[in-house]
Amino acid sequence: MMKKGNGGYKVLDRYFEELEVGMRAVSRGRTITEADIVNFAAFSGDWYPLHTDREFAAGTMFGRRIAHGMLVMSVATGLVPMKPGVVVAFYGMDKVRFTAPTFIGDTLRVEAELIEKQDKGAFGVITVRQEIKNQRNEVCSTAILKAAINKKPQ
Repeated sequence: MMKKGNGGYKVLDRYFEELEVGMRAVSRGRTITEADIVNFAAFSGDWYPLHTDREFAAGTMFGRRIAHGMLVMSVATGLVPMKPGVVVAFYGMDKVRFTAPTFIGDTLRVEAELIEKQDKGAFGVITVRQEIKNQRNEVCSTAILKAAINKKPQ
């Protein structure tokens, strides 16, 4: 999943016992498009005008449309490849904050650090501090995420 220090985001391909607190990772990038925003609004039913109405958004503190916060989180999930059989399931998230707007044309990446491991018996739970950054290296969102990870097969 993660390398010590800097490096590419590898697939979550390590079992619970192989992961170490302090491991860090950086994902590939993905550019947010107008189609992403329109499709997310249609799928979620969230047509709030800050995201979907150019004229309304122009009159806000942002001056233009911004991506939905949950769209940003969803895109970040897709930037972290997961290997079936190793990853059991998403376990939860805490302390989610949206600290800077994401505009159409921004390219996002995920930077993560493994901060805790918990043995739950049949599997383990890892806790990851995540930052979603744009191409200007601005932090757009932060969160603490948890995932259930399989142990090595016996």
